[in-house]
Amino acid sequence: MLSDLSLEQYSLVYNILSFTFAAMLASFVYFVLMRQQVAPKYRGALVMSAIVVAVAGYHYFRILESWSAAFTLQDGVYVTSGVPFNDAYRYVDWLLTVPLLVAELVAVLALARARSISLTFRLGLAAALMIALGFPGEIAADTGTRALWGTLSTIPFVYILWVLFRELGAGHSAPARRG
Repeated sequence: MLSDLSLEQYSLVYNILSFTFAAMLASFVYFVLMRQQVAPKYRGALVMSAIVVAVAGYHYFRILESWSAAFTLQDGVYVTSGVPFNDAYRYVDWLLTVPLLVAELVAVLALARARSISLTFRLGLAAALMIALGFPGEIAADTGTRALWGTLSTIPFVYILWVLFRELGAGHSAPARRG
């Protein structure tokens, strides 16, 4: 539930959201322009980075719009306008970007194709499951339900960590060094 905000409180959130949107837009342009400047084996990962910041930038723009619509200025105080603030944009953003970030991580490792596909699929699916299981807890009103969904969303997170440390840890994927 939103409450009334001082001019400073409202402006702080508005400016942070605006700055974040601008940073995402600038990052997108940078990643697109730098694509040809990196080794060919990393270009796919750079494209994924561009997609991630484009998707995130779009959602931050939508969050900024929703924030602006949720308040009106009255007598020097921002009061709720009656338009609900939609913070679910974060989860839609994460549902798209977190699996992409995991795929990007696998892409920069330059593993054998079969292993790369397997890891990307398993980690991407776990990442999407982690976000999807977290959302019901986010919107739940009671602590028990929030704790249940938080615990359930932690299971795929722990799986991701286990895979990263177990399958990609020292000695499992490091190429032999010549020296």
